[in-house]
Amino acid sequence: MTATELKNAILQYAIQGKLVPQNPDDEPASVLLEKIRKERQALVKVGKIKQDKPIKPISSEEIPFEIPESWEWVRLENCLDVRDGTHDTPKYVKQGIPLITSKNLDNGYLDLKNIQYISEADHDAISSRSFVGDGDILFAMIGSIGNPVIVKKTFDFSIKNVALFKKISNKLNNMEYIFYFLAFAQREMKKIASGGVQSFVSLTFLRNYLVPLPPLAEQKRIVKRIEELLPLVNEYDKAEKELTALDNEFPEKLKKSVLQAAVQGKLLPQNPNDEPASALVERIRVEREKIIHDGKIKHNKNESVIFRRDNSYYEKRGGTETCIDDELPFEIPENWTWVKLGSIGITNIGLTYSPADVSHRENGVPVLRSNNIKNGKINYDNLVYVNTSVSKKLMVKQGDILICARNGSRSLVGKSAIIEEEQMTFGAFMAIYRSICNTYVQQFLNSQLFREQLGGVNTTTINQITQEMLRMTMCPIPPLAEQKRIVLKIEKILAAIQII
Repeated sequence: MTATELKNAILQYAIQGKLVPQNPDDEPASVLLEKIRKERQALVKVGKIKQDKPIKPISSEEIPFEIPESWEWVRLENCLDVRDGTHDTPKYVKQGIPLITSKNLDNGYLDLKNIQYISEADHDAISSRSFVGDGDILFAMIGSIGNPVIVKKTFDFSIKNVALFKKISNKLNNMEYIFYFLAFAQREMKKIASGGVQSFVSLTFLRNYLVPLPPLAEQKRIVKRIEELLPLVNEYDKAEKELTALDNEFPEKLKKSVLQAAVQGKLLPQNPNDEPASALVERIRVEREKIIHDGKIKHNKNESVIFRRDNSYYEKRGGTETCIDDELPFEIPENWTWVKLGSIGITNIGLTYSPADVSHRENGVPVLRSNNIKNGKINYDNLVYVNTSVSKKLMVKQGDILICARNGSRSLVGKSAIIEEEQMTFGAFMAIYRSICNTYVQQFLNSQLFREQLGGVNTTTINQITQEMLRMTMCPIPPLAEQKRIVLKIEKILAAIQII
């Protein structure tokens, strides 16, 4: 049960006579009603309130539920003076008297943000029929119906499109009970409200609305009990929201923890029979030198080699060796190694094309863009196609990692997915990464370690990823066999997290 449902249940119990016990010594509501009737007539006689049209009798078909014997079913007009504010729009002024409308009623209080002001003359004209006094209840009649407010009068104001429930007598009306009744009844009123674009309830509707009226002494006991319970409901609401926030955060925090454990070598035990990562990296280096020699890729002047000696890591660039132990964020297993992504893979940036390059599907090549990466997968809907002559230099291969390198939403920068099809190209503000280690590297790109290197410690958003940034990113590399085990384990855990 939510906090709102709990509050509604309390109010329902209250108006059904189930929240507090009845006292046989209480003066019954029928006697109270007769006193209210006489007081009303006295006020009509001296001209303080108008004589309303006769209220139609209550039929048995109208009564929604049974109430205690000492209670009475009445129409709101039987026990209160029910009026409304102006329905016209007065001329607004920069300074003057506030004009309260439905939008200014919020959670039992007057919200004076974005208030409009009217002249004193217009205020006097509205107040001649709808003067708001201390202890009166305001109730929105149009749009967001309900939101009752008990007025604590500290300044003058007028009302528009707002119902006004005024007491007949301080001694005979308990306005707090009426307030809680309206807070409960507003849900039903909204269901049966009239109107098309904007719903509303009429003054006649409100005057004829049924209210279960307890003896006055019991009304006071009911109000006291409600006000004892509502702070507990508010505490429950606070706790519920905190739990909901934790529930929403839990899967994401768990995912981050899994990825962090994975890149630190703590997700799975190491297998001493695995070929060490250093041997894998050396094979990649030899193959890379061959490709550079053949002219298929260019030599990167900033490229360096990272190696381990005497349990320390060194970076060799040109003829200079530098110990980089202080730059490494954590220790990794013995058969792992640190690398820069550029030393074990190839990067490229996306295709810039003009509207003239866009082609029909039959004659073109599909372009992968940021919106084609969804939940870590490639979504092949809403593809744009470009001429083959434009795309031929930037065709992707199956297994490439597609990376969002720039986006209007900074939090989306860095999202990635493995491309499972070929005969495609990729658009501007995108990058690809190609390596024998791609399935593992793609999981690394989802890790906090990757984002921290690009955007600073604890930063979750980054502006863009350049090719050089991608190439220079430090990555902990496991043996190839362990990479495959890690990826399978991550996928299994993340699938389980989705179910939570």
